[in-house]
Formats: sequence, structure tokens, C-alpha cells
Amino acid sequence: MYRYDEFDAAFVRERVAQFRYQVERRLSGELNEDQFKPLRLMNGLYLQLHAYMLRIAVPYGTLSSRQMRMLAHIARTYDKGYGHFTTRQNLQFNWPKLKDVPDILADLATVEMHAIQTSGNCIRNVTADHFAGAARDEIEDPRPVAEIIRQWSSLHPEFSFLPRKFKIAVGGAKHDRAALKFHDMAVEIVKNDAGETGYRVLAGGGMGRTPYLGYVVGDFVAKQDLLAFLEAVMRVYNEEGRRDNIFKARIKILAHALGQEEMRRRIEREFAEIKDGETLYLPEDEIARIAAYFAPPVFEKLSDEVPRGDADFETWKKTNLHPHRAPGYAIATVSLKPIGGVPGDCSADQMDALADLMDGFGLDEIRVSHEQNLVLPHVRKKDLPAIHARLKELGLATANAGLVTDIIACPGLDYCDLANARSIPVAQAIATRLAPRQNEIGELKIKISGCINACGHHHAGHIGILGVDKKGVEFYQLQLGGSGAEDAAIGEIMGPGLGAHEIVDAVERVVDTYLNLRRDGERFLETYRRVGAEPFKNMIYREQLHAAH
Repeated sequence: MYRYDEFDAAFVRERVAQFRYQVERRLSGELNEDQFKPLRLMNGLYLQLHAYMLRIAVPYGTLSSRQMRMLAHIARTYDKGYGHFTTRQNLQFNWPKLKDVPDILADLATVEMHAIQTSGNCIRNVTADHFAGAARDEIEDPRPVAEIIRQWSSLHPEFSFLPRKFKIAVGGAKHDRAALKFHDMAVEIVKNDAGETGYRVLAGGGMGRTPYLGYVVGDFVAKQDLLAFLEAVMRVYNEEGRRDNIFKARIKILAHALGQEEMRRRIEREFAEIKDGETLYLPEDEIARIAAYFAPPVFEKLSDEVPRGDADFETWKKTNLHPHRAPGYAIATVSLKPIGGVPGDCSADQMDALADLMDGFGLDEIRVSHEQNLVLPHVRKKDLPAIHARLKELGLATANAGLVTDIIACPGLDYCDLANARSIPVAQAIATRLAPRQNEIGELKIKISGCINACGHHHAGHIGILGVDKKGVEFYQLQLGGSGAEDAAIGEIMGPGLGAHEIVDAVERVVDTYLNLRRDGERFLETYRRVGAEPFKNMIYREQLHAAH
């Protein structure tokens, strides 16, 4: 994984010192909250419903055991003993005291971590496929590209005060595990007809109040031209994106207002000008230098058979293991979704124990996934029974990756001052209700957001749930048919919102309808796309329909 150079280290230390002084001025009353707000947001600090929240950057979701131990230390020392992993591959602490935040940032700096550009109208933490460097279907590891983009975008003088926040994702495999089409901009590693590796660039995706799927703005960008092309996209957005209306300020609004042809024309014009200036040419030796940080471990020659174990291990093996590119190895998902638990939460003790497990089994890194789980990317198959046994002791061996209880949920009204409804209790109740049947149901992705900002990615859920407010009462809107994969789709709204006492039953009726209609082991999306929305709507609102007749 990438290691800081002298510039990185000095940059982060200087930012910590700067913010310490700003916090001192806020605590002394020299700065009021309005004056302090833009300063704290530049350092990942939000003021939420009950307390401050600090969002820690985890670039492309990669953590070392040393960094994991530091996160455990911070959770235990400055927070309430846990952290919350997010769909942006970040970690959030929900209860830090303002006076402690500079010390937290100083501690993070000792392990090459920070909270810079995790908030505000800038280019946010760059995300990537959480199976990067390990997946069997991968063309090329996307993390070197993500790191190059991180370095280019950090404190970029043109793009530190954009019309709105800007999110970039990178993928390098045929199967999209990074929700590329739902990002402001995305880089997909591809090969052309000549067998050369380059980049397909997408722009204009996003969720929230007006969801859109991104479209291709660059069919094949050569490696040396990547930064020049990305800068061209950013210039078009920065110059022409709206600043008069916060709800229409994202690049998705601009991209779809202009249309694909005109958007591409403007990007190409900027791209040609930047290339002529020869200021953003990416040398091959620099690409190689960054890529060397992400060299895979030396894989041993091992048997490709997975050892047998007890019944719990055999169940976990079916759901939480994924094919690895090297024989004798597997990718293992560590579920942060215990049945009835809070999706994405991880205690300080669990973080420390995971760091010990990594060191004990020679695992250099752990990943944060877009599903609010963790991933061990390079596990020797012969070690899997022992690793599973340890995870089971820690409460981290739930066998549900990709199943109906592997629910994504934002913090919702339990924490967030923007939320209209609670997300966590709904996720807990649905998981508890459907857990006995999850293996029968198979792959089914439920995603829950507590408000229209869509931090829980409800638009991309096979079953999406959006919390809404009706005269001070929490209601939930159901959407079906969304996907964040390569078959990306925005879920279709089924009808009026359902009360908190109705939503779990409604989700169960959706699942029952699917099971009754599916053919030959179809996944939920396949059944839904074959039969359409009507059978599901009829079951969701059957009581209202009966009452009407």
C-alpha cells in the first residue's frame, strides 16, 4: 500500500497545527460557528444531531494493521468505543469532543491518515473496487490510479471550492464493485482492440434528490493523458456548474442539461488546450513508481482446495468467500452486519483483534467495502478455518455477504440532523425478520437512507428504502429494481410512503412475491425485470387495495 513521502507527511502535520489553532479560536469565542464551519468542514468535522462527527479518509478503502490499531485507540480514547464504516470507504467517529479533535488528527498523522477533503465542496476521498489487486476478473489494479488521482486532487488550487462536493471512483474489473455510474466522475480501466490498457471515463452520475446514471465522456483515454482529461472534466464543471441553487449544483445536473454530445464537446475542447500546454502529462516512470507501492504479496504455491470445517464454517464459506486470482488464495468478506446489529459499526476491541489477526496470518492489509463491511483480500485457503474461528469469537463471522441481511443503512435520525427518519432500527428489524430464510432468498441487496441525500444508496438497492417526513411522522418509501453494479439502474418508486409499523411487513411481502415468481434460481433483479413492478405493488399495498374495494 502507498506510504507517505516527505511532502505528504509535512502537508498533514501542517494541517493539524493549523486546525489546532482554529479550534482554539472557536473554543475561546474568537470565531463563531458560522465563521468556524468552513474551517471544520475542510478537516472532515461535521456538527450533527447530538455531537460533532469526524470523518476519517481511507483512500481506496485500504488499511494496514497499524492504522487499524490507531482507529481502535481513537475510538477507545476519544469516542464511545466504536467507529462506523461508510459506503464511501471512510470511517466516522460520532462522538468526539471539539477540544479533542486536533489530538485525534495528530494521532492519525502518525500512521499516515487524515480527514482532509472528506467534506466540503471539493474532490472527496477517492474510492475503488474493494477487491482491487485480488479479483480474478480484474484487468488491472485500480488503486495506483486512485492514488495518482488523490495526489493530483489534494488541495488542487482550481478545485478546492467547487459548486458542490465531487466524488470519484475507480474500477478495474468486468464486474463493477465500485458503483461507477453513480459517481460524479468515474474511471474504468479497459483494453482497446489493440490490447492496450487505458481508461474509460464517465461523468454525471449521482444519487440524492435527482438521481442520474453517469455516461461515457471519454471512450479510451491513454494512461499518460489521464490527469489532463480529468482536469478537463473538472474545468467544465467548475466553470459552468450552478452556484445559485444548492439542489442543482452537482455535475449530474450540468451533464444532463447539456446532453452527452455537448458535454463531450466541451470536455474535448478543454482537454486539447491542456494537452497543448504539456503541463499534465503523466510519465510512465511516475505511473510505475506509484504502482510499485501496490505490488501484490509473493503468493505461495498452495493447494487450491478449501479445507472443510464445522457447519458454521461451511455456510460462511459459501457466502463470504470470493475467487482470488492466485491458486490457493481467497478473498474473505468480514461482515459488519450481525443479525440485529448496527450496519457498519465496529468496536475498538474488534479493530484491535482484526489487527492482531492480520499480523498473525501475514495479511498486510484490510479493505473497507462499499457495503459497509471489511475485506481480507489475500487469505491463504489453508488458513480459512482458523481465521473463521477467530472471527466467530469476535462476532464478525456472520455468513451473509450479499444476502438479504447484509443491509446498507446510513446513520439516519439517530445521529444525522439532515435525516427525516430512522434507518438503523428498520435495518435491524428487517434483518431479524428475514434471517431465518436468507439462504433460501439468495442475493438480495437492501439499502436504506434516512433522507433524500441518499447516503444509504437506496436508489441502487434491489430493494431501496427512503425515510420521509409527513407532518412530523416518519414514513418510508419503497423503491425496487435498482443496481449499483455493471447493470446499473435507478430503483422505481412503488407508491405512497409506509408507516414505521408497516415497512418491515411490506419488505417481507416483496420478498415473498419474488420467491413465488422466480424461475430456475433467478436473482431478485432478474425476476423483477422479467415480471415488472405491478405484482410487487399489488402485494405491497394489498391492504389499501382491499379497503378501496
